Amino acid sequence: MTDTSTDTSTVLVTRHPVPATEGVHVAEVTLNRPDKLNAWTAGMRDRLVAALDEAGADDRCRAVVLTGAGRAFCAGQDLAETAAIDPDDHAAAEAWIDDFGRLFRTVRGLDKPVVAAVNGVAAGSGFQFALLADLRIGHEGVRMGQPEVLSGIPSITGIWAMRGILGRAKTTEFALTGRLVDGTEAERLGLLSRLVDQDQVRSEALAEAVRLAELPPGAVALTKGRLRELDDAGLDEAVDAAKKVHTAAYATGEPQREMARFLAGRRR
Repeated sequence: MTDTSTDTSTVLVTRHPVPATEGVHVAEVTLNRPDKLNAWTAGMRDRLVAALDEAGADDRCRAVVLTGAGRAFCAGQDLAETAAIDPDDHAAAEAWIDDFGRLFRTVRGLDKPVVAAVNGVAAGSGFQFALLADLRIGHEGVRMGQPEVLSGIPSITGIWAMRGILGRAKTTEFALTGRLVDGTEAERLGLLSRLVDQDQVRSEALAEAVRLAELPPGAVALTKGRLRELDDAGLDEAVDAAKKVHTAAYATGEPQREMARFLAGRRR
């Protein structure tokens, strides 16, 4: 089924032809850092944005599947990177948030359907990334949530990403407790669109993407455009708020201390 692959080390792109439409394909974008549960760095996100931009600009690509290699979708930010942010370097904290704003807007800016194959852990910014997809397919063993507060990191863009699906009460619970839910609860809450057996997550996501790729692309693009309009202002506001809040948080040194404590415990 697969015709071509592009290997950029931490981000892999595979193009799957759509049988019913000659010359058309689905782009499968895989986070490829399995030894770190696909926790991402700034460089990895740069490669991801480039891959998504390429898929968006390619008229032959009619749908995108997002997934992760190994036993995780994405565990979120690599804490070893952000633990090193200088408390006095306000520009670094703001640039970090701008980086995520660029990634989120790139996913949302795709005029073609996006399906997330959630295979395992989707946490923190990786959880938010999954919620940007139009459809999310997972399995019972999935673990999803927003544990950032446990590492001293305020959840700001996470609140925006969750609230449209969960509502205020559940968003508050996720943001303040940092708890993760399994696939069954995630489906009940609307975080997952559908549950399948673990070994079928990727194949079902690709099959769904192929079905969506066969739809009239103009109608799909216009529908997605209207869906974006409903909460674009909310994302802009969330990014602006996150820059202020995270700059203040990192200035205290608390996130760096908590992340260093977490990393030290993990190394034991």
